[in-house]
Amino acid sequence: MQVTQPDGVAVSDVQGCLALPDWGVLSAEGPDAASFLHAQLTQDIVHLDSQHARLAAWCTPKGRMLMSAVVWRPEPQRCLLAMPASRLEPVRKRLAMFVLRAKVQLHDASNEWAVHGAVGAALPAALAVPNWSAHADDAGRLWARLPPGAGVPRALLLRPAAANPPPCAALSTDWWAWLQVMSAVPFVTEPTVEAFVPQMLNYESVEGVHFQKGCYPGQEVVARSQFRGTLKRRGALLRVDGPVEVGHEVYHPSDPEQPAGLVADAAPQPGGQGVWHAVASLQTAAMDGQPLRIGSPQGPLAHLLPLPYPLRDDL
Repeated sequence: MQVTQPDGVAVSDVQGCLALPDWGVLSAEGPDAASFLHAQLTQDIVHLDSQHARLAAWCTPKGRMLMSAVVWRPEPQRCLLAMPASRLEPVRKRLAMFVLRAKVQLHDASNEWAVHGAVGAALPAALAVPNWSAHADDAGRLWARLPPGAGVPRALLLRPAAANPPPCAALSTDWWAWLQVMSAVPFVTEPTVEAFVPQMLNYESVEGVHFQKGCYPGQEVVARSQFRGTLKRRGALLRVDGPVEVGHEVYHPSDPEQPAGLVADAAPQPGGQGVWHAVASLQTAAMDGQPLRIGSPQGPLAHLLPLPYPLRDDL
C-alpha cells in the first residue's frame, strides 16, 4: 500500500537501517533492577518480559520529564534503556542517588550496545506488529517496534558490540529524523528537560504511562492532570514553512506577546523544498486551526496536522 503525505511525497518504499551515534544505552543490573526502575519510571517494569519493550519517562516530583527512553528487559535481572546520549550521564548520576540499599548497578553500556534504527522492510518478520513489541534475533540483537512514522513501520534495535549490523540497505539520517517526527512521539533532549509533564507530549496515548502501577516521582501530578481535567497542553504535529529547532517557542495570533507552546522535535521533510515538520506541546486553546508562528511572532508559519494516533480518553 502506498503511503502519501499531505504534501504529495510517497514514502511507502522507504526502507533500511542506520546507526544512531547520538543515542546511548543505560544498563541496570542486579536482583532489584526491575523493581528499582519500576519505582522510578512512568511504566510497569516489574511485569516487563522479553517479548515487549516499554516507552517510559522519568520525572521530577513535580511531574516534569527529565528523560524518556525505550526499555528492554532481556533477562530477569537486567534492563536496558535506550535514550538520547546527551541525557544518559546526567540521568545515570541522578538515578544513582536513589539506589540506596537496592541491589542494582547502573552504568553506561553504550560501548557494549550500539543503537540502530530500522524502517520498512528492514524490520524482521519475527517482530510482532503491535507497537512496543520486542524480539531478540539469532545474533543477539534486541529489536523494539516503534510507532510508525508517516505510515512506515519503524524499529529501534540494540546491537551487541560483537554482533554485525543488521543486513539491510543504508538509510539516511534525514529520513530517520523526519519519520521520527511524523510518528509524533518525541524524546526528551537537552532543550526540553523539565519542560513537559508526560501528557503534554501525549505519552498516555502512546503507552508511555501506566496509571495502575503505583507510585513513582511525579505520579500524583501526572494522575491529577489525567483525571481532574487540569491538562491545558497537548502534543501537536505541525507542518512548518521553514527551519525549526527543538526548544523554539510557538506563537498564536491571538496573543503574539506570549508563547503558546514549545517545539519538542523537528526535521526537514526529505525532498520537501524547505518544508519542515515538528512536534510541539501546545496550549489546547491554540489548537483552533489558525496559523501559528515558530521562534517568534514573525517566524515561519506553521499549520496543525492530524495526529497519527487517537488521544485516549478511556483511562
